[in-house]
Amino acid sequence: MHTTLRFQGLPEIILEKAVRVGLARSKTDALRMGIFALNKEYGLINNVEEEMGEKALRKEEEEMKKSGKKYLTEEQALSKYK
Repeated sequence: MHTTLRFQGLPEIILEKAVRVGLARSKTDALRMGIFALNKEYGLINNVEEEMGEKALRKEEEEMKKSGKKYLTEEQALSKYK
């Protein structure tokens, strides 16, 4: 995911200070740390592997839908090995 953000005021000052005091190497790293802190605080993602698997499956299904492809049935998939 690529996103361009512009911060002004307090958020900008906080990001710059996080870099200046050495908490983060860059503003991007500071934002990344904030995202992980948000997850830790609110427990948004508890099972990382499950969430990543679901995301990959959704992406695959979207690509298949765009190209008009469908999943093979169990019989079709196993027919290659008979």
